[in-house]
Parts: sequence; structure tokens; C-alpha cells
Amino acid sequence: MSLSYKKIAVLGCGNIGSAIAVGLVKSKAYKADKIFVTRRNPDKMEKFISGGYKAGYDNIDAVKNSDVIIIAVTPQQLDKLLSEIKDSLNPQKHSIMSVVSGASIKQIKERIGNGVPVIRVMPNTAIAIQESMTCISADEEDKEALDISIKIFNQLGKTVVIHENLMVPATALCACGIAFFLRAVRAASQGGIEIGFHAEDALFMAAQTAKGAASIILDAGSHPEREVDKVTTPQGCTISGLNQMEHHGFSSSLIKGIVSSAQKAETLYSTEK
Repeated sequence: MSLSYKKIAVLGCGNIGSAIAVGLVKSKAYKADKIFVTRRNPDKMEKFISGGYKAGYDNIDAVKNSDVIIIAVTPQQLDKLLSEIKDSLNPQKHSIMSVVSGASIKQIKERIGNGVPVIRVMPNTAIAIQESMTCISADEEDKEALDISIKIFNQLGKTVVIHENLMVPATALCACGIAFFLRAVRAASQGGIEIGFHAEDALFMAAQTAKGAASIILDAGSHPEREVDKVTTPQGCTISGLNQMEHHGFSSSLIKGIVSSAQKAETLYSTEK
């Protein structure tokens, strides 16, 4: 099914909303003039205007002129936005895809109260280069909208459909996870500088090494520890480095960080004011 006939509105073009809009155009699945983007601060919309997007701050106009509504505001802004647009939503035309952390499908449906399908989506910022790991969940009655969301976000990386009760953990592992892995790459590059490489070279070498490690898992279907075993020889330099990292809590710190992020994500949206 061609996606180009579906007009998309991205409401809230902060970091993740902008990444979605840019990624859709880069993927060539959409032309910029088929995408409406909104942001409260119009001064930050110049790049979208110059790029041919339909850009502005009028959420109602964007909704009326679109089929798929991607909500990418902060959890604190969600209720106000839903109240603003709910009377403009048409169950026969629209579907909502929410990337708002912590807000459940049930909570959003109760807020709009008009039968519009709601799909919960959690991408990460690699969506701007079509390399996102995007988790998607939906109610059973919204299968058609779910299929559309899968087709859209498959243009922007990989998708997996999960039960909604796993969406908060997915936020920590995949959305927050981008920052965790970037910090690991940065730390590796800093180690490279200390042992003699220039900063730019060390960062490039660390990033490409990380990319290669991930590709081994994704492309070859191998298990990380199997690949670790291939480069850890008796009394070798790799096992010496790994053991030092583990003595200082490398794995446990990453695990604790993911768990902590998941606990925080669960509290980000609340309907109690």
C-alpha cells in the first residue's frame, strides 16, 4: 500500500517530532508538502518552511488537513493539546499515533472521547536517519490504524509490535537507550584519546567499532557473548580490559540505568492536576 496518499501532521516538532518529519522525507516515502508540522514557537520553524513542509503553530488547521496525527508533545503538554484538537477529529478519517512517554492508549481515548483510533508509538532519535528502533502497540479494534503505523515507521528503521504494558520499558531500552549507547561510544573515544589518538580519530574509530559490533548481532544473528569469546584469549588484552570494566560496574551500571529510566518514564504523564 502506498503511504503517499495519507497526509501527516506532526504536532510538537521538538527533537523527536522533528526527527520523524525529517526522516519521513529522507526515506522518500513522503514529500515535504504532505507533512504538516507545528510548534508553539514559530521562530524555530524556519528550517521546515524553507524545506517545503507545511509549518506553523495552528494545531487545528494541521489536524483538519491531515489523515494521520502524530502527537509528539511533552507529557505535560498532552492534555491541553488533546482538548484543543478533539472537536476537529473525525473517526472516519483520522488516526492518532502518540509518542508521548507514559500516556496510555486508554487515557488518550478517554480525553478525546470520539472513537478515533489511537496507536502508541515509541521511536528514538535515530529515526532522522532511518535507523530507529520503534516499538508500537494498539488495541485490537484498531488493526487498520496499526497496519498504517507499521508501514510508516518501517520507513524509518525497524519496528516491533509489543503489548502496551511493555511500552514504558521500551521507552527506557530504546528511546533512552540511544543516549546510553552514545555515552558508551563517547567514553570509548575518551579512552582512545588517553592512549594516543587525536580526538576526531578516536571518536570515528569508537563509533565505527560500535556500529560493527551491533551489525554482527543484527546481521549475523549472533549472541553478544559468543562474539566476546572470539576476542578474549587467555591472558590477553581484551579480557584484561573487560574485567577492569566489570570490576567498576560496567554491566550493572547500564542495567541500573535502564531500570531507573523505566521507573521514571512511568511517572511522566499523569491526568491528576
